[in-house]
Amino acid sequence: MVIRRVLAPRIDFGALRRELGLPEDFPPAAQREADAAAAAPLPAVADRTDIPFVTVDPATSRDLDQAMHLARRPGGGFRIRYAIADVFTHVRAGGALEAETWRRGQTVYLPDGNVPLHPHTLSEGAASLLPDADRAAVLWTIDLDADGGTVAVTLERARVRSRAKLDYPGVQRDADAGRLPEPIALLPEIGALLTARGLRRGAINLPLPEQDVEPDGDGWRLVLRGPGPMEEHNAQISLLTGMAAADIMLAGRIGLLRTMPPPRPDAVDRLRLAAGPLGVPWPAGATVGEVLAALDASQPRAAAFVDQAAELMRGAAYTAFDGELPEQPEHGGVAAAYAHVTAPLRRLADRYATEVCLALHEGREVPEHVRTALPKLPEVMATTDRTASAATRGAVELAEAVLLAHRVGETFEAAVVDVDEPRPAGNGRPGRPPGGTVALDEPPVRARCTGDLPLGERVRVRLTVADPAERKVAFETA
Repeated sequence: MVIRRVLAPRIDFGALRRELGLPEDFPPAAQREADAAAAAPLPAVADRTDIPFVTVDPATSRDLDQAMHLARRPGGGFRIRYAIADVFTHVRAGGALEAETWRRGQTVYLPDGNVPLHPHTLSEGAASLLPDADRAAVLWTIDLDADGGTVAVTLERARVRSRAKLDYPGVQRDADAGRLPEPIALLPEIGALLTARGLRRGAINLPLPEQDVEPDGDGWRLVLRGPGPMEEHNAQISLLTGMAAADIMLAGRIGLLRTMPPPRPDAVDRLRLAAGPLGVPWPAGATVGEVLAALDASQPRAAAFVDQAAELMRGAAYTAFDGELPEQPEHGGVAAAYAHVTAPLRRLADRYATEVCLALHEGREVPEHVRTALPKLPEVMATTDRTASAATRGAVELAEAVLLAHRVGETFEAAVVDVDEPRPAGNGRPGRPPGGTVALDEPPVRARCTGDLPLGERVRVRLTVADPAERKVAFETA
């Protein structure tokens, strides 16, 4: 759901690309391997092209990792078929393309074009689950009971064919009108069941709208976007598959998990204390996730509470293991063991975690080149996670500064979503004056503001800095 959008003038993101050291073209040897793989015939695997899969993604996406088909099971419950692009089929072990994907780690998205993990001949071509073409996939089949509990999981290499490329706005309109296409007609029902199960076990989903920069003719739009219900339901299918993958790897005592410590009890206590002054109801016995799920994050006090809750979600990492199980195998936000396996076109880790799951499910040894890759992946993914986050944040900060550069001195309405503790100067550290973070109504900008700020309240703020060269915006209370 688009909440607000404001037109910004032309912006050059080249300096940000250079600052982050983002690669441009693929090395010739890697590109040749990708082109050859794209032209090669598909392997002889199970033919599942009779299943009418569809993809659901942002409207402009062409790197389509997942396709799904949902059905009821005879006697009750559901069958989820989730086809994931089989990137391993296209990337030769020990080749130039594999080496280059290790250097890149993941796709980095910028408003003026992405920096892909794989060449476009694969990521937006032969490996992408685009409609009306046979593609290599790893097909997960997950059977659920009537309450959304998993009762069986199988996976196999298969040939699949998507029937349609659907997008989130269109799917949401179809859901609202009660005309979802058959392959995903059950998504609202299944998604709601899975969400409810997650909340009961303690899962936490932060309903934070995301800032983004999108092309608009000769300029750019600064967009504040919150996920719609169908996008949330779609995410539940990916989470379900990731939990199934984690269970397979833990049972086999080898794999790569996406982990995060559970929220500390003292941090939850502090959040509960913040709920009262912000007017956020916290019923007796309710989990953090249940409290958050009941909020309208577009309201200033609720937005401030969500911002405070984000402090609980720290320490996400990749955890590799072989033989000895991890001491802490769970992901605190999922409230279960979880693995990344559903986006191999965009994330290096998913490719190898999927190969582990296939080997374990088929009762064979994990290939040696996969086994030796596992302990190296956490560092590669952590490094490239930081780069991808810096690119996203830098693009938004640049757009904010360009958009506001001619408005220094003006005042704006804003909501106070976070407040810093003042800090006196000392021990070689500069002091920090009173202040915090404010979110403007128009344009949808979020930035630092100095002054005495009442958390969760609306205030008037004055723009003091809007510097595109430094990608910096700052306010003071008016």
